[in-house]
Amino acid sequence: MPHTSAARRQRIIVYMLIIAVLAGTAGFGAGQLWMKKRYPVLGEAAFDNLDRSYKEIVNNYMGDVDPESLIHGAVAGMVSSLNDPYSVYYTKEQGKSFLERYEDHFVGVGVVLRVDNGQFFIASTIEGAPAAGAGVLAEDRIVAIDGKSVAGKTLSDIITLTRGEEGTKVVLSLARASSPEPVDITVTRGEVPVTTVSSKMLGNGVGKIAISRFAESTAKEFEQAADSLQKQGMKGLLVDLRSNPGGLLQPAIEIASLLIPKDKVIVQVVYKNEQREFTHRSKQKKEWKLPVVVLIDENSASSSEVLSAALRANGAVLVGNKSFGKGIVQTFQQFADDSVLKLTEAQWRTPDGSWIHKEGVKPDIAVDMPEYANLPLLPAETTFKEGDYGKDVKTIQHMLNALGFGAITQEGVYNADTKEAVKRFQSEEQLEADGTVTEGTAYRLQQRLAAKIEQEDPQNKKAVEELRSLIQGKTP
Repeated sequence: MPHTSAARRQRIIVYMLIIAVLAGTAGFGAGQLWMKKRYPVLGEAAFDNLDRSYKEIVNNYMGDVDPESLIHGAVAGMVSSLNDPYSVYYTKEQGKSFLERYEDHFVGVGVVLRVDNGQFFIASTIEGAPAAGAGVLAEDRIVAIDGKSVAGKTLSDIITLTRGEEGTKVVLSLARASSPEPVDITVTRGEVPVTTVSSKMLGNGVGKIAISRFAESTAKEFEQAADSLQKQGMKGLLVDLRSNPGGLLQPAIEIASLLIPKDKVIVQVVYKNEQREFTHRSKQKKEWKLPVVVLIDENSASSSEVLSAALRANGAVLVGNKSFGKGIVQTFQQFADDSVLKLTEAQWRTPDGSWIHKEGVKPDIAVDMPEYANLPLLPAETTFKEGDYGKDVKTIQHMLNALGFGAITQEGVYNADTKEAVKRFQSEEQLEADGTVTEGTAYRLQQRLAAKIEQEDPQNKKAVEELRSLIQGKTP
């Protein structure tokens, strides 16, 4: 019996060991399954390449290695491999700055700067911002910030120095014509409103609202502008969406709800493999009775195309050029370190179900702008003189030609004729007539050209003409 009992005990121990091993194996297997479900990337064969490469770099790379930068670089590379220009990974501060584009304010002093020959001038102050309240004036020249000279700084440096935490102070040393010595003004950094909507009455009952992009406050700004114009006697609305690159979708939907009858379709958003589809309909509370004309061009994209297509489907007339053709939707995901993943996740369709991606929205009345209206901007920090050449010189020549300062005799080459044309322009603008284009001359060139475009704007003229015709047609 004792022998039998001992043998039984041994068998029990063996069984327990087998059970323990099986349980451990099952637990390990279950753990692996959970890990792969929780982190799908672990199930990819190529993940081993990433893991081994990471270890090899961290352990053996000859130079300094920042493991965090390696991870961010891997994510950015993963997104880049999609070959989608609209899907982007922004790291930390880049992500924070990206999202700030869509907010209704930023923290700073609130000035618009221009550069002239390496010096920084206040082009204007922003209404309601700290600088205006502290006494900073247009055409003040920044000499120093917090007691340190700005000589040798870049425009980006100046912007960084004037930004900061709300409630902190910055001392601007400003040279101004009325004072023999620089004036020190202490500005408390605060909220600077970001406006995306401008409006004005054009006469004969035509009200115009221009939207530069779609941000958090755009719909509210638009509604306030529309109310103001109606109080001024507006009888027809011109909505200018030219050069509007888009932005947030929701503000475009909210603006459409102001102008489109209740329950009418504004836009359809369709997700991957059509697994989800959302139809956004107008939630109009007060009937809009005025005719609407919309200006679009080849730079009107995304949310501006959503709005223009929705308005046309409900009676608005589109004037200008065919729009850009961006019929996809990105979502933003912000991580704990402020990094942001912007990813294409859906397409949007017009009220009739059309997909305009790479096709664009066609105007009802096509009108081209003159070639000079499409000239690019000159670099912020510019110096061009006789003997220089290139695309920026070509731009300068075409600007001068459009403003009536002579024909182009050698395109793209800053020759003697270009120098003389620059000198004539500088003399007329009461600038130093040395024939060299620095920031100040470039700024004046672009100002004069912008004024010419606004005055001659054939698209705007045709849109106003069409709207006035519609207004007359509604007059009893």
